[in-house]
Amino acid sequence: MKKIILILLAATTFSGCAELQQVVDQLPQGTGISQLDIANGLKEALDNGIDKQVSKLTATDGFFKNEAVKILLPQELQVVDTKLRQIGLSSLADEGLKVLNRAAEDAVKEATPIFVSAVKNMTFTDAKNILMGNNTAATTYLETSTSNALYAKFNPVIKNSFAKVGADKVWTNIITKYNSVPFVTKVNPDLTDYTTNKAMEGVFKMIAVEEQNIRTNLSSRTSDLLKKVFALQD
Repeated sequence: MKKIILILLAATTFSGCAELQQVVDQLPQGTGISQLDIANGLKEALDNGIDKQVSKLTATDGFFKNEAVKILLPQELQVVDTKLRQIGLSSLADEGLKVLNRAAEDAVKEATPIFVSAVKNMTFTDAKNILMGNNTAATTYLETSTSNALYAKFNPVIKNSFAKVGADKVWTNIITKYNSVPFVTKVNPDLTDYTTNKAMEGVFKMIAVEEQNIRTNLSSRTSDLLKKVFALQD
């Protein structure tokens, strides 16, 4: 498994480079697979993750009706949701939750290429360090090395999306109504920050879903090239 992870990371970054040949040289003799096959096969797998999974997030209800990535209210707003329902404003509470997910759905349309670029910028040295790490070293690397850059790109997109889908107005109304209730502790959450982080989590999770399918489910290897490349890990 570690070998195929190294191949994945090297192929997406160093297709055609001498470093990738070092990986190919480690393969068992007689595999009949070239460095170009590996590079193209792993790129196809990555493309499948974007096309089949992340693209689903951009559709209406892509987040809202997908329980794996649906954005729920942050803990400090759960009391707001409860209070609104107690005073007969359930429809407003429901709309508040929906518009958070709508903003994420809208933002991913522009943010996906940024995520792909971040993955492809991984160096061969990084890949070797991941190979020597534990079973979650690749995920840990992506989270620690790309999150800041991804956040910087996602956040303004989410902010603009809030205005586009009307989330800013809905939540201004919600917070104003809640803060006007006697004896409650007033809240002023940064929902742009919260939704940005949740949108990022959703993108990572859905790409991981497709990768898991290809790694463990032979029927998910929908081309001869995918079958050939991922047979190396079987």
